[in-house]
Amino acid sequence: MISKINLNKVASYKSQAILETDKKVNLIYGLNGTGKSTLSNYLLKRDLEKFKNCSVEGLDDNHEILVYNQTFIQESFFESENLKGIFTLSKENKEAEIKIAEAEKEINELDKVKEKKIEDLGKEKKSLDNKLDNAKNTVWKIKTDYSGGDRVLEFCLEGHKGSKDKLFSHIESISKPTTKPSKTIENLKDEVQSISGENAQKYTHVPKINFSSSGIESKELFSKAIVGNENSSVSELITKLGNSDWVKDGLEYLPNPPLEENQNCPFCQEKSITNELIKNIQGYFDESYESDLNSLKAYLDEYSNAIKTIPDKSIYETNPKFEDFKQDFEIIYARLTKIVESNKEKIESKIKTPSVAIALDSSVKATQDFNELVDQINTSILEHNKNIDQKTKVRSKIKSQFWENMRWDYDQTIESYNKEKNNSKIKSDKLTDSIEALDDKISEQRNIISEQQKQTVNIKEAIKSINDGLIDLGINDFKIEPHSENLYKIVREDNEEKVFRSLSEGEKMIISFLYFIEMCKGKQEVTETGKKKIIVIDDPISSLSHIYVFNIGRLIKNEFFGKKENKKNPDTGERIVNWNYNYE
Repeated sequence: MISKINLNKVASYKSQAILETDKKVNLIYGLNGTGKSTLSNYLLKRDLEKFKNCSVEGLDDNHEILVYNQTFIQESFFESENLKGIFTLSKENKEAEIKIAEAEKEINELDKVKEKKIEDLGKEKKSLDNKLDNAKNTVWKIKTDYSGGDRVLEFCLEGHKGSKDKLFSHIESISKPTTKPSKTIENLKDEVQSISGENAQKYTHVPKINFSSSGIESKELFSKAIVGNENSSVSELITKLGNSDWVKDGLEYLPNPPLEENQNCPFCQEKSITNELIKNIQGYFDESYESDLNSLKAYLDEYSNAIKTIPDKSIYETNPKFEDFKQDFEIIYARLTKIVESNKEKIESKIKTPSVAIALDSSVKATQDFNELVDQINTSILEHNKNIDQKTKVRSKIKSQFWENMRWDYDQTIESYNKEKNNSKIKSDKLTDSIEALDDKISEQRNIISEQQKQTVNIKEAIKSINDGLIDLGINDFKIEPHSENLYKIVREDNEEKVFRSLSEGEKMIISFLYFIEMCKGKQEVTETGKKKIIVIDDPISSLSHIYVFNIGRLIKNEFFGKKENKKNPDTGERIVNWNYNYE
């Protein structure tokens, strides 16, 4: 059944006009020139070039359209004096009739099953279309998020932001990255901005640290307990007490010899300080002791100066690429400076207490880690500077990385739809196979009908029906007779030559309409298999006198909407016509 007709760019239909219906019977009316005949001509000859912008929905291979209009009359009658034969089934071959009836019944049953399968297939397609629309709407957020205004990544959407279909097809065509992209959208934005406009400036490299005094950290002197002359008369006591550093510090409190008399001890305040004691204490701290102490002081000076060569953090922080490495930089820089500052304090402590062994931490690994990080920063700076010189290539790379990010971010949406699509394809393929199998079975039944009709089809009943129709309309001065195997012609009494041209316009319309009714009831070819018919009647009374208008209206109503029963009056024997209407 036709559900929708679209007419566009033909005759009076300058723009699209749509007729949509779910009724089996439809009445279309309008003034002259409004396009009624164009509509019927389209349904009669849909393949004509002038109707290329028109379409009809609801048809399938099991339906055919029969159209009655002026074009039909001209093609069927005006160009030929002979009417094309209308075949109907004979009732003489009962066995063939039964087989045909059974085949038609089977076709009807198969059609019902097929219609249900087609309906299910349509529902499945609609369901998948809805899922696709949802996926497209979700992916469309890319367009709304990254285009318009001053969004720096809008160039990545060029060619894909015109429609949801294009955008979804593009992102669906991209293979999902095996791992999450290393560069985030914010990274890509920064890269674009760094090579665009006022931000398109080259950056200077940041310096490494060359901590040349790291060798001091492994000197054996730090692990040596530096003490005085063991041959001194006071060495045994100082060693026993383990207080040489304390004694050394106390030297500055002793008076300078020679002394005229004993002096008060700076520690016990007794007059125990003699020239001899001062000499023995000073003799304890000999040249070897002083040499070691001077070496420590030299190490401290060198190490302190090396620390001063370490660049200040601000040198790195002012570089635009610093932000990408800030977290690692803070950790590594803090670790290095903590090691060297701690070592410096240990050396200072060793100088104050030479007898105490110490161990310095190595700064080599921390320096290496720091310089490796600086290499990464400088590599990023080098890449940026190259990007300034190769903007087109860089933008292309950024665009590719942008879509890798989008494919990763929207993977759940895409994969979910693809899963639904695969499941839907399995269901649709199964339904399609079922429909094809049903078509094969229907075709088998039609072949049965075709074979049986070769034995039963004739034109006698069609001729009788048309002639009876003429009599019912009060026309008895001409009739239809067989002309050849499947053709018949009009004869008037004994005159059989070119009678059709002598008919009035009204008579021509009546005979053509009766002929059309037989087409609707019967078959035009022996091998025709009785498809479902869609009947279109375009103004059958325009050339009729008022005498026939009512009869034609009655005929239409009888043939297409109701059933006529003929009975005889049991008393008088007269024929009684009852009209039983079966409206759908």
